[in-house]
Amino acid sequence: MPPETTRATQTAGVAYAGGAYLLWGVLPLYFLLLVPTGPWEVVAWRVLLSFVFCLLLLTVTRGWVAFGVILRQPKLLGWTALAGLLIYVNWQVFLIGTLSGNVVETSLGYFINPITTVLLGVFVLKERIRKLQWAAIAIAAIAVVVIVVAYRAFPWIALSLTASFGVYGLIKKKIGPAVDAVSGLTLESFWLIPIAVVQLIIVALTPGGITMGMNGWTHALLLAFAGVATAVPLLLFAAGTRRINLTVIGMIQFITPVMQFLIGVLVLHEPMPTERWAGFIIVWIAIGVFIVDLLLAARRGRRIPRVDPA
Repeated sequence: MPPETTRATQTAGVAYAGGAYLLWGVLPLYFLLLVPTGPWEVVAWRVLLSFVFCLLLLTVTRGWVAFGVILRQPKLLGWTALAGLLIYVNWQVFLIGTLSGNVVETSLGYFINPITTVLLGVFVLKERIRKLQWAAIAIAAIAVVVIVVAYRAFPWIALSLTASFGVYGLIKKKIGPAVDAVSGLTLESFWLIPIAVVQLIIVALTPGGITMGMNGWTHALLLAFAGVATAVPLLLFAAGTRRINLTVIGMIQFITPVMQFLIGVLVLHEPMPTERWAGFIIVWIAIGVFIVDLLLAARRGRRIPRVDPA
């Protein structure tokens, strides 16, 4: 591949991945526009409308043949069902956190996520990691202890987000070569349809009921757009990861938690007492160690002479 083509591919990859993380970064503001719709109803519409949007994408991109191949492989269907449950947990916890005034804690979950991914690689994939990565893991663990002890609150939102998205990413890595982005998201949404329907029935039976169409056309349009807002960043992320290496992804992904943290502190004015600042500062130190390790590993990789095949 000519250098110009490689450079163009990498530039496109950075643009796709950066776009995904930017969209994920502003999602708290988008979901806050959906008030008075509660988190359970939002996630239900998010599942159903993501499925509809993916069906349209499969038709436009002529992806039904590849989709049919996946349907004939029970093992892949099982993995997509598990991935669907994990991303459901992630969506639901994220919405509960956002709509209950805990955007800062959701950002903590995504700050920790890269380190969680490394841990999963060690214990699930039996990967060996470098000393600086172990240091980052230890520092991040100290940060969680500080938040629990000093702030006197267990960060269940942050830990649920990082665990669910970390394992979700692990499954996507396992089935990635066999399941394209659109087919994967279509199946993940499909498996969640019964849960979404039950949630809507329960919401309809509660005081206030379903809010879709009950708060003006602007609110209804924003709620209907939830499927697109869910699918687009996931598809951009898939396009980006195919074009650039994980080192670049590892650094770009911090766009999302930084934006969410700033939104929580500067826009929504969520409380940040000294104890909470202490925990976040320790997390940022862990991230600094993590990024230094990524940069050193990339530099060592460039120094390895390339041997062209005969």
